[in-house]
Amino acid sequence: VQLQASGGGLVQAGGSLRLSCTASGRTFSSYTMAWFRQAPGKEREFVAAISWSDSSTHYADSVKGRFTISRDDAKNTVYLQMNSLKPEDTAVYYCAADFRGARWTMAVTSVYDYWGQGTQVTVSS
Repeated sequence: VQLQASGGGLVQAGGSLRLSCTASGRTFSSYTMAWFRQAPGKEREFVAAISWSDSSTHYADSVKGRFTISRDDAKNTVYLQMNSLKPEDTAVYYCAADFRGARWTMAVTSVYDYWGQGTQVTVSS
């Protein structure tokens, strides 16, 4: 599976962005999909994930209520709608895929086998 992330950019605090991640291959619907982010000098951290089996979702506390993850299996694409952006959301955002990933491991970086190249999100104050 190859993942291509897009949609990043520069936005003012309080603004919105929508990230997209498109996957190659015909088994996209069998992958739990997630977004992670990494700010300069910091570890990569979990942001949000959506299950392959029932589209259940899981969010980091820091983004809950502001970000929404969704998927369109017909388009092999997962989205991350980001609203009420804050300067601390500034990071490179990566999409990731876990084949038939379990719901209880959605936030675990090491279970994801495939990663996109990242897209930069910068939020100015």
